[in-house]
Amino acid sequence: MFRFCSFKLPGYNTSVPLIRDIRTTLEMIKWEHSVFALPFALCGAILAARGWPTAWQLAWIAIAMIGARSAAMAFNRLVDADIDAANPRTKMRAIPAGALSRKFVVVFVAVSAALLLLAAWRLNRLAFYLSPVALAVVLLYSFTKRFTRWSHLVLGFALGIAPAAAWIAVRGSLDPRILLLTAAVTFWVAGFDVLYACQDYDFDRQSGLYSIPRFVGISNALWIARALHLVMLALLAALVVVFGLGKFALAGVIVVALLLLYEHSLVRAHDLSKLNAAFFFFLSLQICCCRNNRGASALLPWHPLPMSFCWTAYRACGCDFASVVPRMGVAADPKLTDSMP
Repeated sequence: MFRFCSFKLPGYNTSVPLIRDIRTTLEMIKWEHSVFALPFALCGAILAARGWPTAWQLAWIAIAMIGARSAAMAFNRLVDADIDAANPRTKMRAIPAGALSRKFVVVFVAVSAALLLLAAWRLNRLAFYLSPVALAVVLLYSFTKRFTRWSHLVLGFALGIAPAAAWIAVRGSLDPRILLLTAAVTFWVAGFDVLYACQDYDFDRQSGLYSIPRFVGISNALWIARALHLVMLALLAALVVVFGLGKFALAGVIVVALLLLYEHSLVRAHDLSKLNAAFFFFLSLQICCCRNNRGASALLPWHPLPMSFCWTAYRACGCDFASVVPRMGVAADPKLTDSMP
């Protein structure tokens, strides 16, 4: 049925099936990984509301996150198209492989950015006023690898602003305390981006791109990644203290520390064969099987690190998980809730 659905973009010389190009674009930006960023925003929203935000707020926060990430990822693929074409690891991405037109991706970026602005406008005035700043931050990363080895921190900050943005979305103001979570996410993502950059060590040297592994070597880069994650754990601990989150959130920090320890144990300077395993564990979705009201199986995918802290922060706010799940449209699974402290 979709074969009849086509359109012409301004300056776009060929008639293209809309559905096919959108599908290819979503595959290119790994749209399904948008769920990976949502727990960070959820943490900020929960802390701001001291409980569960309204369904209206959650819906527009999710739309804003999807719009921001889609714009950032598509823009990154657009800006890096020539670099990707020269890199054996990335040469088959959609744009260098010819599966997508650059002009189509430009339109996709514009629509995604508009979605972010619309969601911010629907949330509150401050969120709307700051949305161009957030958009600038997430787009800036694509250029930083051309002039600074610390581009990893910029990437981390692009994701790190999610909890602060969600706080603003809920309260219409900014509390400096939530910046501790912004900083924690920044260092966490930066640490993993340093690890991921190790596999492009030779290509970055040949192409003149900036990264920590290129300038300090793989062995030292691994230690820098560990140091970044130690700072992240310290920031999470400070967050527990300043918000008075108590033992549940502290347990979440301990879980995060154990998971980080395992992930770092997979990577060695002389053996990067498990780097993808560590990275995809970092991106992996913790599949929680719940049952909906009709008894059908429903999958709620969340990354274990942010969700472990997010859930404990929610419990620390005096809320009950079993009362939340039905509000999300599913019934609480006794096996799931009974296994939680």
